[in-house]
Amino acid sequence: MHGWPGSIFEFFELIGPLSDPAAHGGDPADAFDVVVAALPGFGFGGKPRERGWGISRIAAAFDTLMSSALGYDRYGVQGGDWGSMVAAKLGAAYPERVAGIHVNMLVAPPPARPGPEDAEALERDRVWRAREAAYSRVQRTKPDSLTVAQSDSPAGLAAWMVEKFRTWSDCDGDVERVFSRDTLLTNLMFYWAPNSVASAARIYYENGEDRAGVVARGRVGVPVGYAEFPHEIYRPPRAWVEPHYAIARWTEMPRGGHFAALEAPGLLLDDIRAFFAPLR
Repeated sequence: MHGWPGSIFEFFELIGPLSDPAAHGGDPADAFDVVVAALPGFGFGGKPRERGWGISRIAAAFDTLMSSALGYDRYGVQGGDWGSMVAAKLGAAYPERVAGIHVNMLVAPPPARPGPEDAEALERDRVWRAREAAYSRVQRTKPDSLTVAQSDSPAGLAAWMVEKFRTWSDCDGDVERVFSRDTLLTNLMFYWAPNSVASAARIYYENGEDRAGVVARGRVGVPVGYAEFPHEIYRPPRAWVEPHYAIARWTEMPRGGHFAALEAPGLLLDDIRAFFAPLR
């Protein structure tokens, strides 16, 4: 799972190697059943017509999908961005079925009494909020003031989203060094073709009303794997994370950013396999 401004298209290059590794030069024993779930409101995932589709409700729907609809007694979850938060909620709320979660983004608050060792991370967070967080505040408070315009202008939608691909990726300011135009346009079409930009942005507003989704979620006690990409938008230190997540694997990646499955699919693939191998 991923989230705004990404889409399930991000995982296209991982589906084959994960589900049929033998066809990609790998070991057949590494095969997984792969379910690529679109978050409600995103892409072709439908547009919720009632309030309340925050992280808690999305996680409950996905657990119903995996257990009741698809019949899995145990399953693992992987996600980034909003997908990482849904994954964490699934691990915290349904440990009897969730074998473990693997994420490439983590959200964890600083300690109540930060020490000198926290100064660098605190400054990194301050700079991020000052320079980059305006989009989140708009989408969390007045999303439709923005998304009505984006739904009417493909150029406006592209400008809003491609800027994030440039800023949040490990591209050194040259977005086409990492993403082809075809990749960027395909991702944009997951919002433009089904006219889902407004319904996708709504998750920011709904999450603000859902304290149990992230803020009061509780500790994730199932095994957690974390792939830390150096250009991720938020990178809390391990000391901030461990009170909230049962970290079983922490991998510092040599390159990559927020859109890890597109930027460094091989690195992410290897880490997913290595994390879930002992949990089968």
